Amino acid sequence: MSRAVATVAPETSLADAVALMVMRRISGLPVIGEAGTIMGMLTEGDLLRRVETGTEAKVAAWRAWLAGPGTAASNYVRTHARKVGEIMTAPVISVGPETDLAEVVALMESRRIKRVPVIEQGRLVGIISRGDLVRALDRMLPKPDSTVIADAEVRRRILSGLAQQRWAPRFSIDVRVENGVAELRGFIIDERAHEAMRVLAENTPGVRRVIDHLSRIEPISGVTLEEPPEH
Repeated sequence: MSRAVATVAPETSLADAVALMVMRRISGLPVIGEAGTIMGMLTEGDLLRRVETGTEAKVAAWRAWLAGPGTAASNYVRTHARKVGEIMTAPVISVGPETDLAEVVALMESRRIKRVPVIEQGRLVGIISRGDLVRALDRMLPKPDSTVIADAEVRRRILSGLAQQRWAPRFSIDVRVENGVAELRGFIIDERAHEAMRVLAENTPGVRRVIDHLSRIEPISGVTLEEPPEH
């Protein structure tokens, strides 16, 4: 997570908050109250419908009548208010310092958010953004390795990897490896497994290139629907 977090107060003018977002190139700002607790988030989504840009929602008269004056008044505040506290998103969706990364990602996906504040004992201690996840991925992705691995060991690793996948066929596939070039041979029934097998082979240490000789067959008739590509 990022610990150096830019924040604003509920009384901060919208102009200052937007200028800060543009300057820091960030998509959201935590809103911190006088007691130091987080009160909300100002995000790009809060700024989509604004009178200044002519993007405020145009509601048909009959819809406005059905919704009632209260809804129209709330929409007016969101499109015309000039203070952060008047348009921020609240309550805040947050996580703790010990929250598992997979849970953070699931939260981002389900709530369609880009940044999640990290709260400890009611105080903001950091923020996790999609950019932080990309930087973590950059550190974790395997770097090119010049270590030479015997072809037999490479083949064993590919077959072992396939055996661990529920989607991979077990008995209709063979792998040949020569000088680090892996050839996939055999028949598959489900086309979705085709690319997955190639990706698995490409990710196996020691593989320099993958040659695809797989054919797809119709499971009932046994008719070949797709011939292996020529190489």
